[in-house]
Amino acid sequence: MKTINLIGSGRVGQTLGRLMAQTGAYKVQDVLTRSAASARLAVDFIGSGRAVANMADLQSADLWMLAVPDVQIAPVAAALAQRQAAPPAALVFHCSGALGSKELQPLQAIDWQVASAHCLLSFAKPESALSQFAGTPCALEGDAIAVNALRPLFEQLGAQCFELAATDKLAYHAGAVFATNFLPVLQHLAEQLWQHSGMPPELALQLRTTLLTNAVNNIIQLGPQGALTGPAARGDSTLVAAQGQVVEQWNTQAGAAYRALSALAADLAASRQSSS
Repeated sequence: MKTINLIGSGRVGQTLGRLMAQTGAYKVQDVLTRSAASARLAVDFIGSGRAVANMADLQSADLWMLAVPDVQIAPVAAALAQRQAAPPAALVFHCSGALGSKELQPLQAIDWQVASAHCLLSFAKPESALSQFAGTPCALEGDAIAVNALRPLFEQLGAQCFELAATDKLAYHAGAVFATNFLPVLQHLAEQLWQHSGMPPELALQLRTTLLTNAVNNIIQLGPQGALTGPAARGDSTLVAAQGQVVEQWNTQAGAAYRALSALAADLAASRQSSS
């Protein structure tokens, strides 16, 4: 059985590590995180592996996963390549959606195969992500040998793999941000505005369930164009302007966001009309 070392094991690393351990595709060997305590917690969740305290304690492995924040990928790769008794050539990938495999260049320079593998899923909780993972799109990019090796692995985990050019990763990841990361922000703003206007908190909490569920169901059934409603979609520019002013008085950034999103909503409504 091949071995894998994990550097960084937050929500993404824990989820992928446990999936790999469950499938038996790879043996999770060493787990290195910011602290020994967090490494032990990660090992407990994954169900296998050895928590290590520093990079010098890492054993050689067939596969290395860097599930660290984007800004740490290049420094970690450099440190791994330069450490004493550097491990023999292996395959390494990072999990960033925005950055390409060039962040791993120090390892590529010592003959490692490098890649990036981004699973398009909201890893809010590892426990939930495990049950949601099946069918998740996975963008692969990097050395051909690395990509060809990672594809069957991630497909075994339940992902739907596709290849992505490094130059397209920022745009691809921005799409993921719009689809997932901004939704909690918009919901938070909505609830703040409701509270600001005097809506009882229990009704705002109820709307969190009903409005979001209905909106998502409409998008699934009708598509974004068909699900679009509201003043911008109706072409009510007077109301859009009045609401934008009120929101801006309450929160300048929220007002700018309201105007920008209303303009995009008007464009979407126009495209709906032109296509009908």
